[in-house]
Amino acid sequence: MGPIEEKVDLESDEEIPFSSSSIRRKVHMFGFETASMSAHADVVNTWVFKRIRMSPLRSIYIVLIKAKINVLLPFGPLAILLHYVTQKHGWVFFLSLLGITPLAERLGYATEQLAFYTGPIVGGLLNATFGNATEMIISIYALKSGMIRVVQQSLLGSILSNMLLVLGCAFFTGGIVHHRKVQVFNKAIALVNSGLLLMAVMGIMFPAVLHFTRSEIHFGKSELSLSRFSSCIMLVAYGSYLFFQLKSQHDLYNPVDEVYSFSSI
Repeated sequence: MGPIEEKVDLESDEEIPFSSSSIRRKVHMFGFETASMSAHADVVNTWVFKRIRMSPLRSIYIVLIKAKINVLLPFGPLAILLHYVTQKHGWVFFLSLLGITPLAERLGYATEQLAFYTGPIVGGLLNATFGNATEMIISIYALKSGMIRVVQQSLLGSILSNMLLVLGCAFFTGGIVHHRKVQVFNKAIALVNSGLLLMAVMGIMFPAVLHFTRSEIHFGKSELSLSRFSSCIMLVAYGSYLFFQLKSQHDLYNPVDEVYSFSSI
């Protein structure tokens, strides 16, 4: 509930008990009091403009200072300083971990705020895309440093956590919070998401099988070619998934009404 409460702080404290759409409906239904309705519309426009023209200093305060987790931000510059003045890599890693934690949380907060204005589908897509930006940056720098094993284990951990940890926690928490309701979900969406995760698992498994069975025709080259081919297939599959989610079957991603409860059965 934190991001929602902070969103309320970002908005003006004034409330308008009517909207411009309701004003237009009233004018269309009743052919009188047009001047009065026009005045109300001007008030609404002024209120909206006031919200848009919110103080940048207050926005910076909410994003960088108000959240309690931001007390960890100074550990990032401290880790950079220790990296150049000392050789204590353990402390550099620990302080970097503390410093990057609020950055990842603030990135997720920013995408959640965008979701309030773009809708749940686009907002969820932004959250899923930019929520992994930290992991992507770390993987890129690890590849530049030649730490391929670290990147492989990071990808495998992400896949397993999404397939088991996140899904299991969602079921478990949902059962506790909504213990008197039957949790429902869309089977088509579940099949698509499970298929993408299964494709990611196979993209990692097949080159590994080729490596350990020593069955490739050209040692090293076949494994690399299969890995690159799998990555291209996964990129095409992800692009198809975006088209499926945003254009083709976007109605499937509307929230499902949970109308069943144990008390009514």
